[in-house]
Amino acid sequence: MQEILYYSTNLQSPRVTFREALLKGLSLDNGLYMPEIIPQFTKTEIESFRDKQYFEIAYSVIGKFLKNEIPAQDLYELSKDAYNFDVPLENVYNRNYLMRLDHGPTASFKDFAARMMGRLMQYFLRKENKNLLILTATSGDTGSAIANAFYGLENIRVVILFPEKEVSERQRKQMTTLHKNIQVIALDAKFDDCQAMVKNAFADHDLDFLNLSSANSINIGRLLPQSVYYFWAFSKLSNSINDEIIFSVPSGNFGDLMGGIIAKHMGLPVKKFVISTNQNDEVPLYFQEGYYKTIVPSRNCISSAMNVGHPSNLARIIALYGGQMDEKGIIHKSPDWEKLKNDMYAISISDIETRETIKKVFEMHQIILEPHGSVGWAGLQHYISENPSDNSPYQLTVTLETAHPAKFPQEINEIIGIDPELPPSMVNLDNLKEEMASMDNNYKMFKEYLIKIFS
Repeated sequence: MQEILYYSTNLQSPRVTFREALLKGLSLDNGLYMPEIIPQFTKTEIESFRDKQYFEIAYSVIGKFLKNEIPAQDLYELSKDAYNFDVPLENVYNRNYLMRLDHGPTASFKDFAARMMGRLMQYFLRKENKNLLILTATSGDTGSAIANAFYGLENIRVVILFPEKEVSERQRKQMTTLHKNIQVIALDAKFDDCQAMVKNAFADHDLDFLNLSSANSINIGRLLPQSVYYFWAFSKLSNSINDEIIFSVPSGNFGDLMGGIIAKHMGLPVKKFVISTNQNDEVPLYFQEGYYKTIVPSRNCISSAMNVGHPSNLARIIALYGGQMDEKGIIHKSPDWEKLKNDMYAISISDIETRETIKKVFEMHQIILEPHGSVGWAGLQHYISENPSDNSPYQLTVTLETAHPAKFPQEINEIIGIDPELPPSMVNLDNLKEEMASMDNNYKMFKEYLIKIFS
């Protein structure tokens, strides 16, 4: 099989290998890397996943993209090491399921991408005897997942920026209590400002000596592993390869959704993606009106990891459907609207409805959702009410539950009167010492910090 190369969504940079795209993070023209071709699975290959463990499916899916770059046995061992935790599929009623992506080391779906990406980066860096400085912005769970996945790695140092007023206490502590090669900065700003700070640093040639890269979902190394759990859900829940599945995906920066769309383009029989956002509704409005406008500043909602006023990965989605969007959100070429709307349905869920859904699902099904999963579940209910043909006991649906309810104890307690039991990864968190820097929304100050700490 010929090696797959990666192009920039801004179309102004040379094509690169996966290794180069992974270690660069962002292309030279500030675009996001995309594979030139999406490799295909046959129906027989997808059927074979039924009897496989999660890490084996990961090896098969990611391996489609990495042929000729990593020997098969090495990739197999990396996958086995990365995915050593459960991925429960919880039945709610009929064929409607929750996929619990909250059983990893930081109780977040971000573990799936971060752990594999960290191992891939370390693999290439060791072979080349190189070091890397990871800059990443987080609106919630990315930071803790990255911090955990990269903690203690010899060749990699990490700087994480987060909006100090928009993450929960437990989300913060999962980042600030690790130390060693992990540096954390609380920014007096919104998530989009943190993301802009990171992008400015990548474009700043004064910082080239730091060998910067990103671990946000702007990095293709984060994206490809997020395709795997869509195959996992289908392989474990479908009746046959002719079954069609509907996924409801809580969406903020749209990396999770993009992983699913890649899975569909690889051959997974997905009937529809429900794009469930919080009150940052720039994408649902784009779907309704055909006009895209960023939200500045982003709106602060209880589903904090989704407080994104301009999702970076929207540029990738538009590229995959034949259009072009730059990093500022300007659309230079419209995507194929017919295909886009055939594959996706977008809906915005308010905080009021998010809370009501948590309460309703607990009362009806004795299942505890956290705010992000609640947005996903509410989005699915809107979709099936508007599409009666899919409101059937025979229709398979999966809503992604992206974080553990224990990360949001105050909200859950106020809504249903229960303090969620802590997962093992969070049991001793409150007793650990925190270390972090605080900073204004000032790029010059951030740049001086990087030079001082890492020169």
